[in-house]
Amino acid sequence: MADDGTLLVGKSTGPSPKPEVLTLHLANRHGLVAGATGTGKTVTLQVLAEGFSNAGVPVFAADIKGDLSGIAAAGEAKPVFVKRAEELGIAYEPDRFPTVFWDLFGEQGHPIRCTVTEMGPLLLARLLELNDTQEGVLNIAFRVADENQWPVIDLKDLRALLTFCSENLKEISGTYGNVSAASVGAIQRQLLVLENQGADKFFGEPALNLDDFMRKDREGRGFVNILAADKLMQRPKLYASFLLWMLSELFEQLPEVGDLDRPKLVFFFDEAHLLFNDAPKSLLDAVEQVVRLIRSKGVGVYFVTQNPLDVPETVLGQLGNRVQHGLRAFTPRDQRAVRAAAETFRQNPGFDVARAITELGVGEALVSFLEAKGTPSMVERALIAPPQGRVGPLTAQERAEIIAQSPLRGRYDETVDNESAYEMLAKRKGLDSAPAEAAGQSEGGLGGLLGGILGNVLGGGAAPKGRGGRRPPPSLVEQVVSNAARSMARSVGKQVGDAILRNVLGGLTRK
Repeated sequence: MADDGTLLVGKSTGPSPKPEVLTLHLANRHGLVAGATGTGKTVTLQVLAEGFSNAGVPVFAADIKGDLSGIAAAGEAKPVFVKRAEELGIAYEPDRFPTVFWDLFGEQGHPIRCTVTEMGPLLLARLLELNDTQEGVLNIAFRVADENQWPVIDLKDLRALLTFCSENLKEISGTYGNVSAASVGAIQRQLLVLENQGADKFFGEPALNLDDFMRKDREGRGFVNILAADKLMQRPKLYASFLLWMLSELFEQLPEVGDLDRPKLVFFFDEAHLLFNDAPKSLLDAVEQVVRLIRSKGVGVYFVTQNPLDVPETVLGQLGNRVQHGLRAFTPRDQRAVRAAAETFRQNPGFDVARAITELGVGEALVSFLEAKGTPSMVERALIAPPQGRVGPLTAQERAEIIAQSPLRGRYDETVDNESAYEMLAKRKGLDSAPAEAAGQSEGGLGGLLGGILGNVLGGGAAPKGRGGRRPPPSLVEQVVSNAARSMARSVGKQVGDAILRNVLGGLTRK
């Protein structure tokens, strides 16, 4: 990082070569790193992550192939790196960076968990691949849980909630709209599929505290949070839903700070096309809104993808800092992608941008960063700086040693199963299935008090036993009184509050 608040990305190769730098106080205006496989996107991502870390900015990035984990180990003075550093006019200095490893499955890093309530019905519906009708039923189930104050923490809570809805179809349909047994059954089957894929490990407690993503080491360098995503990529819906959930949580929890001298956190969306594939318009609109507004929370979002066409135009227009690696123009779609990428840059009269995109070698890119007034700079062809950390993955032993020394060791490693919807509904079902007189015989409880009062008012007392010591079936009046007593007993002492409102990204306005 230069002393003027910039980080070096590369050096242009035109008639007037100059350092190509990203201005830190404009880094929250988001960015795009694009290019075909093998052109150097991951190395560019590592260079950016190292620069942000040195500047005291924490980073979150998904590690799709495991290559990014090398940032935690010092690099090697390979001849190609030393030569590139000389071309940029800098000395090559190997370095290692403070790193925390995460893994949704808890195998290659600290587990990451969130609650089903935090995920919200829209993202969960996408994760479960529900149709519109089934998504509507899921929304109703969440509403029922809200109004009854049943915390839905993990998948067993959600299954218990759906079972409750299935057993009370008539009452719930009369209040919220039609809920069919077929729709509930379809959701339950999709939950089973999700569990079989191991995604149930993601839902639970202790839930992730996002403050743990925004840590610095003793030297003031930002931690690089790396999500092990090699296994996660086999479940693209879970990967996309998790990243969107995390972005929405950041949007909700962080205060408005306006433009800072450097971001609070920089967030890299690798394989960005997975976020938008088959996404409903409501979700795309929400992503656009969050990307547009989250910069005022001090968060920079950088999309990493092979093809600029993978990102919707409404989102692409929000990305001010661009690094475009080479693209191949073999098919009509590839040719459209080249033209689209070229047209998004501020043109340079010194060369044909579209042609240059197809000619870029490994480690070369077209770059355009926001200038002092927030306008994009003229596109330049540049050599990308060499990373200081290792290029390539850590060994399993090296990763284990770093995890063992992590400042977050022990905080998320063990699952906690607090009382939630599953236990509450089990207790409720046990109460509802108990004999009517149990409510009146409970010692010192509200059921006994209300049962005694209502029984005396209606000339109650214990009903006489019939033959064999059995009580006769209760009359209609007795059934009404008994049901009323149990209902009042359950409701007394319950705090009445507004139902939790959720916006489309699983909790933007959750209280």
